[in-house]
Amino acid sequence: MPDNKPQSTARTRKPGHFTYWLLGALAIVVADQLTKGYFDGSLKYGERWNILPFFDFTLLYNPGAAFSFLADGQGWQRWLFTIIALGAIGLILNLLYRHPRQLLFCTSLTAILGGAVGNLVDRMQHGHVIDFLLFYWDSWYFPAFNIADIGISVGAALLILDEIRRMRRERRKAARHA
Repeated sequence: MPDNKPQSTARTRKPGHFTYWLLGALAIVVADQLTKGYFDGSLKYGERWNILPFFDFTLLYNPGAAFSFLADGQGWQRWLFTIIALGAIGLILNLLYRHPRQLLFCTSLTAILGGAVGNLVDRMQHGHVIDFLLFYWDSWYFPAFNIADIGISVGAALLILDEIRRMRRERRKAARHA
C-alpha cells in the first residue's frame, strides 16, 4: 500500500536535478573517450599532426598526474591516482546530490567529475592517460592534455569563481547586518 504522507518538494526534486548533473558529466566522459580512442587509433605514439603554427594533435601517454607529475614512478602512481580519483568522485557525487540547485557550484563539480572519470577510465584500461592536444610557441611547449583535463581545469576555475562569489555575498550580508 503506498504511503500517503506528503514528501517535501526539495526531496522529490533533488534526484531529477542530480540526474541532469550526472548526464552532463557523462557527456564529458563520452567526448573524452571518443576523442582519445580516435587519436590512439589514428596516430602512432609521438606522431604529430600540425594544425596551426602553435597547435598540433599528437599521441602521448601520461602515467603520472597533471603535467606528468610522478610519471617516473615504477607503476605505483597508477594506483595512488586511482584511489585519489575514486575518493574525489565519491565526494563530488555526494555534493551534487546535496546541492543540486547551486548552478555554478554544480556546473564546476560536473566538469571535474567528467574529467576525473574520463582519466580514471584510461588509468584502469591502459595504465596511463592518453593525451593528444599540444600547444606550443617556438621552443616552449605546454604539456599535452585531453578533454578530461579541460573538464577538470574549467571545473576548478569555476569552483574558484563560485567561492569568490560566495565570499562576496557573505561580506555584503554581514555588512547589511552590522
